[in-house]
Amino acid sequence: MTVLGPSHDGVEHASRCSDLDLAPALAALEAATSVTILCHVQPDADSLGSGLALAYALSRRSVPVQVSFAEPAELPQSLRSLPGRDFVVPAEIVADEVDLLVTVDCGSVARLGALADRLKGAHQTLVIDHHRSNTRFGSINIVDETAESTASVIARILDLLGTDVDSDIAHCLYAGLVTDTGSFRWVRPGTHRLADRLLATGIDGARIARTLLDTHPFGWLPMLAKVLDTAELVPDAARGAGLVYAVVRRSDVDGLRSEEVESVIDIVRTTTEAEVAAVFKEAAADSDERWSVSLRSKELVDVSAVAISLGGGGHSFAAGYTTNGPIEDLVSSLVAALA
Repeated sequence: MTVLGPSHDGVEHASRCSDLDLAPALAALEAATSVTILCHVQPDADSLGSGLALAYALSRRSVPVQVSFAEPAELPQSLRSLPGRDFVVPAEIVADEVDLLVTVDCGSVARLGALADRLKGAHQTLVIDHHRSNTRFGSINIVDETAESTASVIARILDLLGTDVDSDIAHCLYAGLVTDTGSFRWVRPGTHRLADRLLATGIDGARIARTLLDTHPFGWLPMLAKVLDTAELVPDAARGAGLVYAVVRRSDVDGLRSEEVESVIDIVRTTTEAEVAAVFKEAAADSDERWSVSLRSKELVDVSAVAISLGGGGHSFAAGYTTNGPIEDLVSSLVAALA
């Protein structure tokens, strides 16, 4: 288990950001004759919002651009409010060959799913991300571990490209910013300045946040009741800081969207007695005893290090991994990783 130290002050944060060399990315984007932008499987607002914002900028430079993701087959309902949906194409029609392939908010090749094979057909590959666990799988890698979201990295790139950040682009970037900061719970120096700039374009920040984070069908409530009934507290885990976990079975989520399942961790993590929260989500029916695990921490534990040790990755305070086995064994493995 990695324990986090004090937060960096504004001066050090600004210095570290300025050290990131964006020149190779700018050169690749300015020279590109065709671009494919890939989000990770089960895209969130930071991945898709970043991809769409970049697609707008490229399209306005008359560059042919596609945006896609391998799973699910359709755009998640909560993300359909984002501008730029016309850029999104089904995975099966993503070009096999392209001048520049860009991945956004994607920490590894595996996170591209079935679209990972498009990498070999690209003349050049550009990785744009902010995950500490990123494997740097591109020919150009722009990974700012100090950034609170990939959207904020994209915002800096668009400024250097001379892109006019209008309300459509601002909406996409704000979606990534508000979700990856947990409605501005986890911020860095400069986060609120970027938010203020985006809001100044006239976008409705409250409505964007409500659509992405606070809108669920009625069926979410009985599902939540079943799942929370499985919650267990392990007070001695994480060196006495505590672990709370819950289990989501396939039978609990019939007919609900992935957004509803993903939202459970935000309820579980509010437990006062636990520094670390985990939600074990049972995979599809054809994958027996396969689980997707979401991890969250408050301030002491680097859950990205825990997730990496278990085959996953993520951020210091939000990470995840996939695994197989009986739930009792998986809880034991997580407790051991937190030791």
